[in-house]
Amino acid sequence: MQKIFLVAIIFIAVFSGCSEFQKALKSKDYEYKYQKAVEYYDDEDWYRSQSLINDVLPVFRGTKKARKLYYMKAYTHYNQKEYILASYHFRSFIKNYPNDALTQECEYMLAECFRMEAPKYNLDQQNTKKAIQGYQLFINKYPSSLRVDTANQRIKDLHKRLEQKSYENARLYYKLRDYKAALIALKNTMNDYPDTPYREELLYLIMKSNFLLAKNSIKSLQKERYQETINEYFAFVDEYPDSNKIREAEKIYAKSVEEIKK
Repeated sequence: MQKIFLVAIIFIAVFSGCSEFQKALKSKDYEYKYQKAVEYYDDEDWYRSQSLINDVLPVFRGTKKARKLYYMKAYTHYNQKEYILASYHFRSFIKNYPNDALTQECEYMLAECFRMEAPKYNLDQQNTKKAIQGYQLFINKYPSSLRVDTANQRIKDLHKRLEQKSYENARLYYKLRDYKAALIALKNTMNDYPDTPYREELLYLIMKSNFLLAKNSIKSLQKERYQETINEYFAFVDEYPDSNKIREAEKIYAKSVEEIKK
């Protein structure tokens, strides 16, 4: 009996809520619609709030209420994970209200939208780069903001994603046996991310790519490329003398010396 009573109460509450929303949606009283949009927003009912905002925004454009509506609209999209639309509306707020107290927050949220829209490291990273740029602009513009520490951490995390992307791309060239391209990509990763946790692997692959490139080169190019392999061997063992790849590196070194002496 109690369960039936509870279900009935829930049904009445839901039906009442729907009726109230439909009433607001159909109303021609835009002040009432505005108040309901704010009410739904405060209750975190993003869909209903957004629906009413869409109706009243053209009416209140150019008034003081428009500022709040633009702000709320951006967040209703963000909280429904519609990050592309959210970024558009945060940007609109920044453009329309450049000196507003909420503009700082919207600039930060614009970067957040790009971060949330950024895919896994193995896919295109344009949004990752936009997010980094957005956070950096925010830090430069608002160095005293309480969000600066979080923005700095976001940048570090996003750089790790770009770092992994760069590393995996370089390894892919190596796996495809395109050793010239692999060497360029491996060295670029080293230069761009000198403190990368992949540094040992990168140095090893640079040495081995040089060796395999030399091995598959025409006779006139082999000596120079084997010498480059030897140079990279010394760079590797100098930095990682206790690497578990030392034995394999020594074999590559010995073979390179042997080939040069021929």
